[in-house]
Amino acid sequence: MSSRNAICPNCGAEVRFRWSGAVQTTCEYCQSILVRNDLNLALVGKAADLPVDISPIQLGTEGIFSGKAFQVIGRIVYRYDLGTWNEWHLMFSDGSNGWLSDAQAEYAVSFANAFTSAPPAPGELARGMQMEQHRVLLTLTVITEALYETTEGELPFTSYDKEKCRFADFRTHDGRFATVDYSEEPPLLFLGQFVDFGSLRMKNLKEFEGWPTV
Repeated sequence: MSSRNAICPNCGAEVRFRWSGAVQTTCEYCQSILVRNDLNLALVGKAADLPVDISPIQLGTEGIFSGKAFQVIGRIVYRYDLGTWNEWHLMFSDGSNGWLSDAQAEYAVSFANAFTSAPPAPGELARGMQMEQHRVLLTLTVITEALYETTEGELPFTSYDKEKCRFADFRTHDGRFATVDYSEEPPLLFLGQFVDFGSLRMKNLKEFEGWPTV
C-alpha cells in the first residue's frame, strides 16, 4: 500500500494518505476537514476540538485482529445521552478496512456488509425484535440517537454534512453483533464481534497516568 501526499488548501501543509480508499481527512496542522477527489482536496469545514477521553487508542495505534495486522488511521467521535464514544477507522495489511468501536471500555470490530434481507424501517424499531442477516439471527438491544461530535484522520466517507444519526444495535448470545446505520439512505450494515482489549495485541497506545504500559 503506497502512501499518497497532497497539499492542504487552507494552510499549505502536506497531507498524507495512508489508505487509497480514503475520501475525507483532517489536516493535522490546521484541523481543516478535507474531501478528496483523487489528489485534489476541497476544504469543506473545520473539525471541532477532540473531547478529552480516557481511551488509550490513537491514530497510529497498531494491532492484530483475526490474524491480520491493522493500523488506526481515522476516528469519528459520536455524542449521545451517556457521553461520547469512538469509532476508530482501521486499515488492514491486506488493503481492506474496518472499524473498532470503543465505548465505555467495551470494544468491538466490525466491517461494512451488504444486507441479505431488508432492515427494519426506522419507525419500526423496537427492542427485542429480531433480524436475520447472513444466516445469523440477531436481537435488537439498543437504539441510539447520536450527534457527530468531530473527526480526525482518514475516513471512507464524508461526515462533514452529517449532524444527527440513528443506530440500531443487534446482538447474539455468542458475542456477534450488527449495527444498522440510518444516517444514509439506504441504511448501512456493519457486522462484527465483541473483543477483549488484550486480544488485539495493540501497540503505540496513548500514554497517560492511570493506564498500565501495554
